Amino acid sequence: MNRMTRLGFVAVLLLACVGCDQVSKGVVRNNIVLGHSRSFMGDTFRLTHVENPGAFLSAGASLPEGVRVAVFQVGVGLIVLALLYFALFGRQQDARGVTGFALLAASGLGNLIDRIVLDGHVTDFLNIGFGSLRTGIFNVADVLGVVGVVLLLLSQKRASTPGPQS
Repeated sequence: MNRMTRLGFVAVLLLACVGCDQVSKGVVRNNIVLGHSRSFMGDTFRLTHVENPGAFLSAGASLPEGVRVAVFQVGVGLIVLALLYFALFGRQQDARGVTGFALLAASGLGNLIDRIVLDGHVTDFLNIGFGSLRTGIFNVADVLGVVGVVLLLLSQKRASTPGPQS
């Protein structure tokens, strides 16, 4: 992938993913009261509006505010910049690697925007499960991050797999 194609691809992917994340969170904030849920498909799928001060599954929520700002805003901001650098300029990246880094950057950026705008909180709302077996509450940015990690792992597996021997 040449440099201009990569730049365009990463920019479109970043804008589309962060846009979808922010729009979905806005819809939830405007239509579901904080702490309330709406259930779909026999309660398999729930939209539950929570504002999470921590990371995944509220990890770090009990940290002092200054530490949370340093880790979840400054630290994440620096990580997003590093991920964008690898997406744009990382050598020997196949399309999966470029996409994986871009999706991870979009994931971090989507949640970072929330933290800046919502006084250190992130809007989470997705919950899936059957009966008492349920996921934690997450958002579109979290899904993007998981897909990004999977693509990076697949990219690395492919790079480490030896080709045909001659």
